Order: sequence, then C-alpha cells, then structure tokens
Amino acid sequence: MRVHFTGVCGTGMGQLALLFREAGHTVDGSDRAFDPPIGPQLREAGLSLKEGYEASHLTEGAGEPDLVVIGNAIRADNPEAVAARERGLAVTSMSGALRTSFLAGRRAVVITGTHGKTTTSSLAAFVLETADLKPGFFIGGIPKDFGTGGRIGRKGQALLGPRNEPVGAPFVVEGDEYDAVYWHKKPKFLDYVGASGPAGKDVVVLTSIEHDHVDIYPDEASYLAAFEALVAAIPAGGLLVANAADRHVRELAKKATCTIAWYALQGDDTGDVNPEWLAAPAHVDERGVTFFDLFAGGVSAGRFQQSIPGRHNIANATAVVAVAAQGFGVSFATIRKGLGTFTGVKRRQDLLGTPNGIAVYDDFAHHPTAVDETLRALRSKASSPSARLFAVFEPRSATACRNTHQAEYPKVFGAADRVILAPLGRTNIPESERLDLIKIAAELPTGKAVAAPSIDAILDLLVAEAKPGDAIALLSNGAFGGLHKKLLDRLSTS
Repeated sequence: MRVHFTGVCGTGMGQLALLFREAGHTVDGSDRAFDPPIGPQLREAGLSLKEGYEASHLTEGAGEPDLVVIGNAIRADNPEAVAARERGLAVTSMSGALRTSFLAGRRAVVITGTHGKTTTSSLAAFVLETADLKPGFFIGGIPKDFGTGGRIGRKGQALLGPRNEPVGAPFVVEGDEYDAVYWHKKPKFLDYVGASGPAGKDVVVLTSIEHDHVDIYPDEASYLAAFEALVAAIPAGGLLVANAADRHVRELAKKATCTIAWYALQGDDTGDVNPEWLAAPAHVDERGVTFFDLFAGGVSAGRFQQSIPGRHNIANATAVVAVAAQGFGVSFATIRKGLGTFTGVKRRQDLLGTPNGIAVYDDFAHHPTAVDETLRALRSKASSPSARLFAVFEPRSATACRNTHQAEYPKVFGAADRVILAPLGRTNIPESERLDLIKIAAELPTGKAVAAPSIDAILDLLVAEAKPGDAIALLSNGAFGGLHKKLLDRLSTS
C-alpha cells in the first residue's frame, strides 16, 4: 500500500510515517520544510519527501496513494487536501490512522494529562520492554533507550493478564488532547481508546489536568469537557490510573465505569481518595539518582530508584508501576530494574554537554507548572551548594505567548538564580493578549531576571556570566533559534 502524509515533518506525523514504513508500506510525504529532528530521521529512513504542498504530489511516482494522512496543522484549503477530496481518495487523520492500522486488536496504554505525558509514556514502554512484553509505542518525543518515538512491537499474540486472563499485546501511546484534523475537531486521545471494542482492556493514565491550549480550549470548562469525554470512553473492562493529588483528575475519574487505580506521593492532598499506589520520596545521591519507597495497598514494595530527577518524575514512575503491575502483572523486581535503568527522553531535562564545566540542559517545559517542576528537579542535581542555575525561557506555544498565565510565571522561577526571558516565539498574537515579559522580569527580585531583546543577546549574556560548576536550563518547545548549538560552541571556546 502507498501512504502519503501531508504535513509529514511534525513529531507525531513523522513517527507515524516511520511506523507505516516499518509495517512494509511505501511511504512518502510533503511539508514546508524538513528541519531537525524529524526531517533528517525521515530522510535517513529513505522516505520520498516533497517540499511544499502541491496536488501533483499525490500522483508523482507510483500513482495515486491508497491512503492520505492529513496532519492537524493542515487546513481544508491546502492543495493536497483539496485534491484528495476531489479525487475521492481515502483520507484520515494521524490519530485515525494510528487507531485503524496499529491499535486495533492491541491493548492500548494511553498516557494522557496536561503534564508528564512524554516521559511517562517513554517510561511505561521501557518497563514493559524490560518485562519482555515487546510493546509497540507511539510517543511525542524520542526515548533515549529506544532511539525512536515509534515501534510496532509484538502483534497478534495473546498475553496473560494479572489474573491469567488473555489480553492483547500492549501498545503505549501518548494521548494528546489537541484536536485531530480540520474535519474532526475532537481530541486525538479519543481515537486511541476503545479500538479493540467495548469489551477491551485499555489502560489509561491521567497525570494532571490544568487549562492549556487556549487556542482551541478558550476556557477551563471546555478543557475539562475533553477529559470528561475521555473518561467516559474507557471500556468497562479497562483500567484508569489516576493521579489522586490532582483535584480535577479526582473529580472526573470518579465518573469512570472501569476499574480505577489511584496513585500519589506521600504528603499529597488527595481529598477523599486513599491511593492504592503511594510513593515516599527518600533522597537524591551524589550521582543525581533519585530514591523512593513504594507502597501498594498500604504494604511496602521496597525501595526504587531512577536517574530522572524531581518529585513529578517520582509521580510519573508511580503511575507506571500501577500500569505494569496492576495492568499487566509485571513483578516488582522487573519494574525496579526498568525504572533503575531508564535513561530518559530527549528534550526532557536532557544534558546536552558540559563545556568548560558548565552543564547545559534542554527541556520542553513551557507551561508554568512544567517550568517550576523542571527547575526544581535540575536544582536537586546541582554540582554543589554554590552552583548557580540559569533559567532561559522562550515562550513559544499558543498558550505560553498569551497572557493567560501572566500572574503565574513570576512565581515559577524560584529554583533559578538567574532568569533570562527570550522574545515571544510567535508574532501573530494581538498586543492586548501577549505575555508581558518585561513585567515578569520586574516582578522577580531585583537583578535576578532580564527580558533579552534577541537570541544573540542571550548568548552573549550566558557566555559572560556562567562559570564552571553552573547549570543552564534552556526551556522551549521549539528550536529556540539554534541557541542550543551556538551556546555549546561558544562555551567550549570561551
């Protein structure tokens, strides 16, 4: 089968294209540009890539495609979308293609929530791999242990569940709440649950719910409604792993008709819920390894460790324990091994290098909560009490560039010693709606923060101020104007 992808260079679309290629199909695609990290990965895989959008792309080479996958950034008037409709070609969205071609007949493990999806998905896939369950996965990032964000995994083989009942082979998918495609303005994660039918045993993880994506969810009520629809869609035979420490998660999870596995950290406010899976943070050693004690139903399951820092990552790990143990009957010994050997995800507290003794980290954090948690986690890894942490923040998402969280941002840089705010990554935001970076800098302690006028100014400031032993966190969900490589090069020669 020939499959054409319109908008192929997005993180999700690119990974899906590679899945179709792995399945033996002929795959080609088009996009405006083929930038890293996805563009080079697609070229290395041998995909035929066409720059720009033209109706002729659908007929070049091996004739008309059997399937056209349309990305969610593509509009109805895109030349390829128009041509596909006029010619009556089979078209689908990214989430629809994943559901039909890879989730059908599998036991979906759908990781959802405002925060922590990529890390939790990657960790879940790695723990299930450690258990030799050979999971498929589809993740909006690149787990370092796999080197790719997508894999088909085991197919067509029944596994035994925790009560020795047959269950489908697992397929872990990061469940995004963003809409699917221009003709189907529903959250993508709704396409991922129930693919095996109403009697399916899907596992859904709900990490957190905090208003985001204001471009498609104008208010909190609309955002909550998306997750309420997700909970309602989980088959009665499924499992919902829910964060009891999140008020919105508690309220919505209680409406589920499936089994609920609650998790939390010791000391969390869990309302009227008594979590079955509870983790007690212990300590962080000199290597930056985090230790925590795990309790299952009030009974100690022993001490666990992982190399990814932060309380939020202990919570993510606890959710994965519930998925593996309660969902698939994996032993604690195997889970302990998986957590302890997991090396992380690219662009998630990702150490790029230590030029001149200065640690440079790359992280995707852009929502205030994510920025706060990331900086706290990196602070826990400080090389010494005197080491300084520089937070360099680029607002780039549709939400981050707006003043939706204007009051929250000044509160989330407490773990940093120096804060550098980059120019807004979007220029099409009405002035009345824009995040005011100068105001944020002014609300922080005197001399702590600066709103920089350009990437070059940020680079000059960091090279002048950072000293051996310090750490720099580059926080952006975009390319950040190539700052990562420029900084590494300058620090290496300074």
